[in-house]
Amino acid sequence: MLNKYARAFFTRVLTPFAAFLIRRGVSPDTVTLIGTAGVVAGALVFYPVGEFFWGTVVITLFVFSDLVDGNMARQLGRSSRWGAFLDSTLDRVADGAIFGGFILWYAGGGDDLVLCAVSIFCLASGQVVSYTKARGESIGLPVAVNGLVERAERLVISLVAAGLAGLHKFGVPGIQYLLPVALWIVAVGSLVTLIQRVVTVRRESAEAEAAAAAQQDGQGGEDEQQNASHGSEAAT
Repeated sequence: MLNKYARAFFTRVLTPFAAFLIRRGVSPDTVTLIGTAGVVAGALVFYPVGEFFWGTVVITLFVFSDLVDGNMARQLGRSSRWGAFLDSTLDRVADGAIFGGFILWYAGGGDDLVLCAVSIFCLASGQVVSYTKARGESIGLPVAVNGLVERAERLVISLVAAGLAGLHKFGVPGIQYLLPVALWIVAVGSLVTLIQRVVTVRRESAEAEAAAAAQQDGQGGEDEQQNASHGSEAAT
């Protein structure tokens, strides 16, 4: 989510803090778990009661744990499959909590069933978009497409809009409409991304099967030539 300059800046800022945690015996996995717990708490405590500004502030603070645990892993020289799995799994939990908070607000105090349905779609489509890439890669396909709206875009659009919409409670007029607009953008973008990935997997699957069939036909031709050659030698 950060460009190379911002990432370099935050790496310099957070490296001493990451080193301090290491000296205190804290593991990267612990930071990952605490960060996810903070995001979940910020989303499910503040969002359902309409406190979008403070909820977004809390979520943003804990989102930086993603940089801290990665920094700690690099300092420790660790890069494990377990760490990657845990990171990816807890990312889905955090996403679910954020959009779940929107769902609870629009189903309750927000009193808007259409936006509640849109939030549900954002939640479900985001999970399926991630699943399509993971499933495609698990069956040996590269899934060489990013798509219009991936996780980073979903979070940035939703959280920025939610944080700004929360300023309505501080007297900023009309700004509360940013969140509904953002949710519609995320919903449409996620649908487009899902279609892009499904089409890509279908194409790559057909190409892989055609390549396998061509290789099998080529192998069959070689076997026939070898059999014919052996037959000629036997007759001689």
